[in-house]
Amino acid sequence: MRIFVVGGAGFIGSHLVDRLLAEQHTVDVVDDLSSGTLANLATARSMGGDLKIHHLDACAPEFATLVAMRSPEVVYHLGWSPPGRGDAATAARAVHSTLNVLEAARANDVTKVVTALPATTLYGDVAARELPVKEGRAWAPVGAHGVIARTVAELLSVYREQHEVEFSALALANVYGTRQRADGGVVAAFATSLEQGVPATIQGDGRHARDFVFIDDVVDAFVRSASRGSGLVINIGTGVMTSIRELWHLMAGPDAPLPPSVPARSDDVVRLALAPTRARIHLAWAPWTDLATGISSLRSWTR
Repeated sequence: MRIFVVGGAGFIGSHLVDRLLAEQHTVDVVDDLSSGTLANLATARSMGGDLKIHHLDACAPEFATLVAMRSPEVVYHLGWSPPGRGDAATAARAVHSTLNVLEAARANDVTKVVTALPATTLYGDVAARELPVKEGRAWAPVGAHGVIARTVAELLSVYREQHEVEFSALALANVYGTRQRADGGVVAAFATSLEQGVPATIQGDGRHARDFVFIDDVVDAFVRSASRGSGLVINIGTGVMTSIRELWHLMAGPDAPLPPSVPARSDDVVRLALAPTRARIHLAWAPWTDLATGISSLRSWTR
């Protein structure tokens, strides 16, 4: 199968490329390298599979031409939400790139488009009695990033209904693992602090809780989504909440003093965990890496 991975030089994208090549797929990476790096593709480039890397912005008109030339069956669009960027220009580009990908898919009979949605900013604050949250709950987008995520999901539905472009959208919990930038998540920030000896901070009192899911588990869900879960938004998480304080002690040691506190963002979600029931039914997927095991793997790699 020929597969495009837009944003394939990024954290999640590069791991997905490794897996696809290992399964003997033909892979085209499309990335403008604004946040991803070629270093993330070092393993992929050494595997000897059928890999082509295109230094190209998915917003560019040339993207549609490339899709027409290469005729992928599946397009993974992972480049619309770069880590650590929440400015207006990035938000506008997110919609632009998504439309460009969907238009190229429509014009060239791409079988399916698969993308990722940030679950925290999409669901917003959820009452404790509704956790872990299921996909049937109404979205309550947080900030511009949440609104853009909802827009991306709605565009996918429109193109499916009006143009028969099939999709799966994976609502991701807090993904962590190797190759993640320090500004890509709290696990990566703590790991960088511990390995490089730079000061860490905790936003607020550290009692905010998140659902942390390991990169290998997430990649497995993406691979399954190429042929399953069509027309659905599907939660990818563990259903387990861990506070930021607990995460720090897991990574730094039970007796490690807490880092200094900085003010929490006014729109920060207090707690979130995702129920993976739909993923079990439609993707035959379930997380298998507990947090302690995943953190141990990450720390070994960073050392």
